[in-house]
Amino acid sequence: MKIEAKPINKMASLKFNYFCFLVFFVASNIIILDPTLCLGNGDDDMCLVRKQHAALFVFGDSLFDAGNNNYINTTADFQSNYPPYGETFFNYPSGRFSDGRVLPDFIAEYAKLPLIQPYLFPGNKKYSDGINFASAGAGALVETYQGLVIDLKSQLSYFQKVSKVLKKKLGDTEAKTLLAKAVYLINIGSNDYLVPLSKNSTSASSYEKYVGMVVGNISNVIKGIHKVGGRKVGILNQPPFGCVLALKIRLNGTKGSCVEEASSLAKMHNNVLSVELQKLKTQLRGFKYSYFDYYNWVFDVINHPSKYGFKESGVACCGSGLYNGDYTCGGKRASKDYDLCKNPSDYVFFDSVHPTESVNKIFSQIMWSGNQTSTGPYNLKTLFEV
Repeated sequence: MKIEAKPINKMASLKFNYFCFLVFFVASNIIILDPTLCLGNGDDDMCLVRKQHAALFVFGDSLFDAGNNNYINTTADFQSNYPPYGETFFNYPSGRFSDGRVLPDFIAEYAKLPLIQPYLFPGNKKYSDGINFASAGAGALVETYQGLVIDLKSQLSYFQKVSKVLKKKLGDTEAKTLLAKAVYLINIGSNDYLVPLSKNSTSASSYEKYVGMVVGNISNVIKGIHKVGGRKVGILNQPPFGCVLALKIRLNGTKGSCVEEASSLAKMHNNVLSVELQKLKTQLRGFKYSYFDYYNWVFDVINHPSKYGFKESGVACCGSGLYNGDYTCGGKRASKDYDLCKNPSDYVFFDSVHPTESVNKIFSQIMWSGNQTSTGPYNLKTLFEV
């Protein structure tokens, strides 16, 4: 049987070849052009850089500590890795000084980042998400609780090490981009002031010089971050110290009021810090910042708790003594006995110093998307985007 070859349909052949070319072209460009595609090579840092996200690096004290102090040789005063800390959100004590999440946890969520790991957490670290250097008890001054905490200068040195790791892993160009796009969140200074205030060891005449030292150290760390490649800083001013329960009971404050003399030191710090940030804006190339008015928001929540959905601002959820103002939450510190409320979300203070998760959430929302009166000249949402 003779089979005759049919003539090739040139038009069909051209269509088929064109189709194959399109498939190849599209597939190639998915790999070449799509910055969000990761091919499972195990390199999480490189994968995240391709996504063009903005990382979050955290510096500070117990308001921001996510567990670094779990891994240093210190005392229970500077640790919260025991119940009832962490009971609301994590269901275990993570090392955060609250019943649940702290401010950087919420900011990371809004920025579509995972929880930012503490720098000293053992195991693999995704530095391209950022990292948390904060340490409870830390101050801007090296002398503040020296030997028991990770002071701000040491936190900067850790960041410098991280930047070198990123450059080695990603290359100079990619690392430079990541560091420039990242946001650097800072809260520091309270411990520098609370120590002399509680002991009445600093005279009013020397406050100005002392504040200058604290703010000067903060400024030097911001300059250090900028030198490594950071450009965007989010920073909190200091709260009204005279409203902090642990300090109020030492200064004979009454429930429902704040000790104005103690708060005046915070005001002085905040004024000096605000001026210094404006100077840095003119001195440092590309420097942008978000300055959150923590002082006035804390003051308003404490004095008008019902406006924010709270039932109690003059007594801590966890602690002992007058107003639960003794710093004994968890029974690992000065006393084993302490009281614990049933619903932390009804309270402004979880222990005699630190806010509840509910308060942290409210403040984080203002930091993220508040107006310039509350957080300026940029809010954090804008800072992540610019």
